Amino acid sequence: METIISGLSVLFWSYLIGSIPNGYMMGKFNGLDIRRHGSKNIGATNVRRILGRPWGIACFILDFLKGLIPVMVIGHIIASDWAIGAGYGGLIAAIGAVLGHVFPVWLMFRGGKGVATSLGVVCGLAPLAFLVGILFWLLSYYIIYRGVVSFASMVAVLMMAVSSLVFKLTIFKDISWVTISLLFFLAIIVIIRHRENIKRLLEGTESSFVKINKK
Repeated sequence: METIISGLSVLFWSYLIGSIPNGYMMGKFNGLDIRRHGSKNIGATNVRRILGRPWGIACFILDFLKGLIPVMVIGHIIASDWAIGAGYGGLIAAIGAVLGHVFPVWLMFRGGKGVATSLGVVCGLAPLAFLVGILFWLLSYYIIYRGVVSFASMVAVLMMAVSSLVFKLTIFKDISWVTISLLFFLAIIVIIRHRENIKRLLEGTESSFVKINKK
């Protein structure tokens, strides 16, 4: 029972942190509802598109920290003294943070797509897989599909999961199967949340910051 209670506590507090709607609050600070503009998403990409690059960068950093802080502080540090322990504490914190971002209670459970927050939790759980994801994001954004954030984001989260599996089967066998499963779970969530972007990519109508900058 103590393990269940501590696990639910980690999930609850991580969810609350993850549910902080940074993009929405930035929009309100600038006198608009970000959900009524651009892609109508509260994530960093739409914030950048509507409010400008500095706001977009700030939103990305804050959303990234919403994933990293719950894993490192609640999951690894605080939970280490609880019945659940730091190992599973970090995994549960990761789930709570991402679910909070995607389904925030403050916005009727309609949140962002989970990319920045997922990057944050992976950075806390599997740093090497995180670096692989960043590398593939840069390659996708600047070379493969220039200027398209949605494509780069989906590639990044998928490659973080795939690389964790490769590491497990080759040189870094200490990474747990539960962590690998979680990374694939996060990739699935992010890709599902990008289903409209996938449709536009197939139609050739997806927004590109390169195209915007050329205007």
